[in-house]
Amino acid sequence: MGKVTRRRYTADLKAKVALEAIRGELTLAELSVKHGIHQTMIAAWKKQAIEGMAVTFSGKAEAVQATSEEELTKLHAKLGQLAIEKDFLSKAFGR
Repeated sequence: MGKVTRRRYTADLKAKVALEAIRGELTLAELSVKHGIHQTMIAAWKKQAIEGMAVTFSGKAEAVQATSEEELTKLHAKLGQLAIEKDFLSKAFGR
C-alpha cells in the first residue's frame, strides 16, 4: 500500500470555485460533484474570498505589504551582520 498524500489545489482553482459559490448559480453539493471537492472546503474558500475582498477594499492590503517590505529589509540587514560576525569568528579561531 502506497503513501497517501493530500491533494493540493492551485490558487486559480480555489478562486474559480469560490467565485462560482459566491454567484450562487449552483448549490455547494452541485459544485462539489462538478469539481470533485468536498462541500466544506468550498464553503471555506468562499468565506476566505469574501473576507479577502473586504481587506482589498479597506486599504489594509497596502499596509500589510509595506510592513512586510520593512521587515524584509531588517531581516536582510541582520543576515548581513551575522555573516560578517561568522567570518570574523572563523578567522579569529584560525579556521
